[in-house]
Parts: sequence; structure tokens; C-alpha cells
Amino acid sequence: MDPPHITEFASQRYFDKLRQLSESKDQPHDAVTHLQDGPIVAESSTFILPIGRAKPTDQVPHDIQRTERRRANFSFRTILPSRNSVDHDFRRISIDSARRKSTPFDQLFLALPNELKIQIIASLPLSDILSLRLASRSWHAMVTINELPIARYHLQHHVPAYAKRLYPVPDPSAVRLHYLCGIWHRLHVAAKLSYLICERVTKEIFLRTTEAQRFEFEPQYERMRRRLIPLLFTIFHFFETYRTLHIEYIKEHGHGLSQEPYTQNPIELKIMSMYDDQTLLRVHQVFPLVVSSFCRRLRPPSYVGRFERSLRGYLKDRPPDEVYVTALCVGGLRQVERFWEIKGYNSRRGAVDSWYSSVMREPTDTAVKTRRGFMGLTRKKSSASESDFSKSGDAHATNRGRQGSDWDRRGSDASMASSWESLVFSTSLSEGMPMGPLSREHLKMVLPDLPTLQQIWMPTAEALILGKGIVERPQDIKRNGQVMLELIREDGAAEEDEWWYGRSAPESVRPPLEAIDEDPIE
Repeated sequence: MDPPHITEFASQRYFDKLRQLSESKDQPHDAVTHLQDGPIVAESSTFILPIGRAKPTDQVPHDIQRTERRRANFSFRTILPSRNSVDHDFRRISIDSARRKSTPFDQLFLALPNELKIQIIASLPLSDILSLRLASRSWHAMVTINELPIARYHLQHHVPAYAKRLYPVPDPSAVRLHYLCGIWHRLHVAAKLSYLICERVTKEIFLRTTEAQRFEFEPQYERMRRRLIPLLFTIFHFFETYRTLHIEYIKEHGHGLSQEPYTQNPIELKIMSMYDDQTLLRVHQVFPLVVSSFCRRLRPPSYVGRFERSLRGYLKDRPPDEVYVTALCVGGLRQVERFWEIKGYNSRRGAVDSWYSSVMREPTDTAVKTRRGFMGLTRKKSSASESDFSKSGDAHATNRGRQGSDWDRRGSDASMASSWESLVFSTSLSEGMPMGPLSREHLKMVLPDLPTLQQIWMPTAEALILGKGIVERPQDIKRNGQVMLELIREDGAAEEDEWWYGRSAPESVRPPLEAIDEDPIE
């Protein structure tokens, strides 16, 4: 057959070929291809029209064969990431996250609104809040300026009811950190002394010495400790108020109670009238235990004789009653706790004697010894006088002021330093701790008028209890062993907690054992 370019267009042969092509297209696909049980129905023509034509299946182009060859070599390594790509992506993600987290926490915190910052700070423990004041000037200013909401939050959530009854807030709008720290200081002393007294009672009275015995006695120990804390807090209030009213009484009358006859101590009556009947009775029952435990702590550990005490090094006898009275009425329970914590009898007695002598004796001004040289030869003193040093100091300050006027930055630093000093020394915490050391003038007034050890609390409280009818007979007041059993009894703990701590008091109000290890005011 003639090739396509030789066939004349629109000739008879042209139309025959066109009809053959149309008939071959109308036949089914399986008639064109080779059948399994028959020959080929129609032969394919070699004539090619200049129009589009379906390609036979047995003729595969070169591009398709290349694609099929590539698919045959397919594997998961072509789509899974390699180790290098994974390391690169991880490094990129870590760098991006580091860039996002590059903002420090303090800047994120300071970016919060002031209300949220104060709410977060107020929820922290008091010791942490006081530590924040030492972090920087900005933290100090933030805590100091917002003392009122912080103190209100702690008074509402962390201060027990009995502390608020004994130390009521004078003005709710003037609550400061000094008031709050004062209460926590007293609570710390009460919790620490409660722990020390319970240790002594468990070992010497209940005779629980081994580890197994102490583990078995643990529930009773915990109940005794929790019951002693409010009572010791009340005793702290008694001695603190007694010292203040005693000084006021001497200033008002010009003399002490030793020069005025009385059957009941008027200062003690005034203090005990602040307590309700239940608190007065329980403190009266526990007071001998507290005083006897303190006296026992200052006695020699052995009562065998002077010879054995000399062998052991316990050469000093028990201190006189005046030392106990001075420690209680002048130093208070905080001084009692300090003596109690000193280990070693000789060291403890030495600390007691040095403190008592410092309180009783007048401070002497020690003369400054002149420096002597060998054979009268000494270093030649400078001819410059103190006025010259002051003038030079003034000139240096003036020069520094001129330099500060040249640069505004130095002037602003100076103003910040002055404001910082005023901010530090003008805070409420600069007033000092409760029942701090007395001045020499007040010591001269109080020391000659101190009562005896047997006259503190006991006669006045017992007469007041019987006079009010809290108990009918003196025999109804529990003493010694009865007090111990009352402290460790199991029933009545829920009613006592409701009375001491309040009905809706959270668990944080009840001081745990760890509360004795930190004092926020020191």
C-alpha cells in the first residue's frame, strides 16, 4: 500500500481507507488484540492519518518504560526522612522553641496586671514573701507597697482564731506585715516549745525511750503537741502583756507592786480578764508543767551527788529562783526557748549566767587602750585634723554632685539610692520583734519589783477560777498526772480544734511539725 503522503486527498482510495479506519474503531477491543482461542480478526493498517489515533497496547513509548522502570526501583527509603534530615529538623525546632522561651520568668511575671501579681504573692508562705523583699529593689517596693492586701489574705487564711482573739487587729485598714510577722513569731515560739516539752514528757514521764515505743506512742504525742500550742501561745501573751502593763503601772504610780498591799495581783487580774473561762482553766492546768519543764532543763542531769557531778563536769548547782523569774518576766518564752535549745548542761548554764549578769549589771564603758610602742617609739600621727578630712569629704561630695549634674543618669541613680534607703528604714518591719530586749531605764524599773516564782499566775488564776464558778472545788482542777491524761486523750479533739482554730479554718491554720523550723521574723 502506498504511504500516506502519496495518497491523493479526496480521491477514491482516500475514502476507502477512511471507511476501513472507522469500521476498525467500531469493533470491540478484544477483537483487535490477540484472542486465546482464535486468530486475529482484523489486521492493523500501516496507513496513518494526520489526525489523532489511538495507540495500540503492545506499542509502549520510551518515556512510559522509563517511568515503569523507576517504579520498579521504589523503596520506603525514598519517602522516609533520613537521619541527617531528622537531626536538622530537631535542631531547627529546638532553636525556635528556645527563641520563644528566651523571655525570663521575672519579665513574664512583671508583665501581669498588678492584681494578679499581688494575688500570687499573697498565696506564698510568709517566709517566702519576706525573702522576696530581699531579692531586689523592685521586689522590695512591690511587697512593701502592697502590705495591706497580703496581710489581709494571710489573716483570713493562715492565722488561727485564738491568735486573733488575743491580738485583735486595731484597725482593719492599717494591717501591715509587722502585725502579721509578730503573730507568726509567737506561733513559732509556741510550736517550738510544745515540741520540746512533748519530747521531755514522752521520755521522762511516759518512759517511751525506744524507737518502737515512740512509734506506738505517736498518735498520743501528736494530740499532746497540738493541744499545747494554743496554751503556750496564751502563756506567751500573758508574759508579754504583763511586762508592758508592769512598766505602765510603775510609771503611773511611781512605785511597784512590792510597795502596795494586795490579795490578788492587779496586773494579772487585768490580763486574765481577757481570757474566757475555758482558756483560763486549761492554761492554769498546764502552767505548772511549763514552768517545771523549764526549771528541769536548767538543773544538772544527775542527782546522785557532788562527787559524780564533778566527775561528769556538772560543777554548777541549779540557778536560783530569781533567774527563772527574770527569764520569764523579762525575756519571755522566746528567751526560755533560746536557753532550752542550747545543748550541753555546762554550755546552757554558761549562757544563762552570762545573760542574767548582762541584765542585772550596769554596762561599763571600757576605756580604749592607747597603743604603746617599743621604748616609747610610736608611729607619728598625721598632722591632718578631722576638720581637714571633713572638708575634703565635703569637697569630694560637691565634686561628685557636679559630676551628677552633668549626667542625668547619675543624678537619677542618686535619687534612687536615697529613695531606696527611705524605703528600707520606713517599713513596718523596722519596729522590731514582739517582746524584744528592754532598755536600761525600763530594766531599772522592773527588776526590783519582780514577783517570786511561786506567785506568778497560780494564786491569782486559782482564786479567779473559783470566784467565777468555773469549777466548784479546788480538787476539780486537774493537776500532774490528770493533766497528762487530758493532753493525750483521744475524744474531744474535734470540738477543741473548732474552738481554737475556728469552724471553717483551713488545714494551713493548724501549724504542722515543720512550722517549728523557721521563724519568719528573724
